[in-house]
Amino acid sequence: MRTWKEVKKDLLKDPEFAREVENLRPEYELISQIIQLRIEQKITQEELAKRTGIKQSNISRLESGSYNPSLQFLKKIAKGLGKDLSISFK
Repeated sequence: MRTWKEVKKDLLKDPEFAREVENLRPEYELISQIIQLRIEQKITQEELAKRTGIKQSNISRLESGSYNPSLQFLKKIAKGLGKDLSISFK
């Protein structure tokens, strides 16, 4: 059986696939940061929902990558995690 790393390496050989992965990088980096902060603070999605006034199901959809959040939504998440939201262009 092949590992995920092996499969991913093969998939990334396809230029179109690699381009799509790169296009999605900002979204997945943001999602990873949110999940990491929540884990570091030892809080559940439900607790973050209570802190933010956002439904737990919406937080779950965000963390799974199936939700495109608004700036207002991200501000609430940041506040619920005790962080400031910073957005920049590179």
